[in-house]
Parts: sequence; C-alpha cells; structure tokens
Amino acid sequence: MIARFEELDWQQTRMGELMLRRRSDPATGEMIYEVKLGDEYLMSSLFTVAEEELATLGLAACARDELSVLVGGLGLGYTAVTALDDPRVARLEVIDALPAVIGWHERELLPVSTRLVTDARTTLTHDDFFAVVRREPDADARRHDAILLDVDHSPRHTLDPSHADLYTEAGLTALARHLADRGVFALWSDDPPDDDFMKVLAAVFDDTRAHVVDFDNRLTGGISSNTVYVGARR
Repeated sequence: MIARFEELDWQQTRMGELMLRRRSDPATGEMIYEVKLGDEYLMSSLFTVAEEELATLGLAACARDELSVLVGGLGLGYTAVTALDDPRVARLEVIDALPAVIGWHERELLPVSTRLVTDARTTLTHDDFFAVVRREPDADARRHDAILLDVDHSPRHTLDPSHADLYTEAGLTALARHLADRGVFALWSDDPPDDDFMKVLAAVFDDTRAHVVDFDNRLTGGISSNTVYVGARR
C-alpha cells in the first residue's frame, strides 16, 4: 500500500531543498509525481502537455533528418521522451544542473525513466546548461539541430539570477552558435506570450512563433495555459 504522500528523495542543493514526492489522487487512485525546490512547486506529472509540446513544436520546425537534439532541464523527463518519439532523432543529450534529478531517472523512479535511460540515443549530462551555451563551441564540435529549454518559469522569472542573461540578444546569440544551419531553439514558459521577449527572439532568429498551449487543469476545474516559443534559423 502506497501512502497518500511518499517522499522518494530529498537533497540539499545550491538552489535550496529539492524534493521528489509521489502521492495518490484520492478520486482516481492515479500516482502523481511532484518536484519542489524550496517552497516552490516546480513540476507535476498532472500537467505534462506543455512539456511534451515543447518537443513536438520545436522538432516540427526542424527541416531535416538525423537530428541532434539538446534538452536543457531534465525534470520529470516528458520533454526528452517526447523528443525520442520522433524517429528523426538520432542523438539526444539532456543537461541538468542537479545530479539528484539525473539520479532519479538512472534509478528509474519516474514513469518515463525506463524509456529514457534504456534508449541508446540518450545521454544524460550533469552540467550547467547556461554556462555550456555561453561558451564558444569547439571548432570540431557537432552543432545541434534543435535546442529545447525548460528550466526557468519564464524569461522574466528565473530560478536563479545567473540565468537571466540568456534571455537577452547577446545570450541568445551565444546559444545560436551551438545550432547547426537551419537549427531551432524552443523555450517553455509559464507566462503568456511576452512581446518584449518576442522582439529579442526575432533579433536573433529568422522565423519566430509564440504558441499558446492550453490544457485542462484538474485542480482548478478550468483551463490553464503555457507558452512555447520557437525560433528557427533559415
């Protein structure tokens, strides 16, 4: 018998206390997985539509086969496994700054963990995504066809102040150096489309979109929305 609330992991990190817990929905008996960082709820397996759409919309903008995909932010893994569902994906690297999160999947604690870690195309990397994309890529390094990012709440509401520079023209220009020709950058946001950020995105990418993703919210009984930004180089 699983208790209504079960703590699967707790660790102190540089960004605060990180907790993975599982609970049963009293109405349906469904197992729901939740991640908290300090006092903030970061994610829940109740709401995965926008995370999945981040991969679907981002890869739909890629106009080639044999895709090399970089995902920033592992989380519950739904963006990564959705990317793997695209048969064009040949390589998938997922970067996460918190080794605990990578450990959850390596221990197969989450619903999609087994699919993720047993796929030979997957590499899980402990690193700071923001530091990685700031760096000049090596001359012989393989560029990515798509970079999918889901770490911060939005370009205006970051988990860590050090992330803020990415959402500037200079930051996105640095990131774009890691993309192949006709490469795509896609970003999840909890906020509605931001006109100011769209201007920044358009200064770096040739074709830009802000997709509003609606989903049923069982907690409120209504509809909630996230945004997926997509920028493509042409």
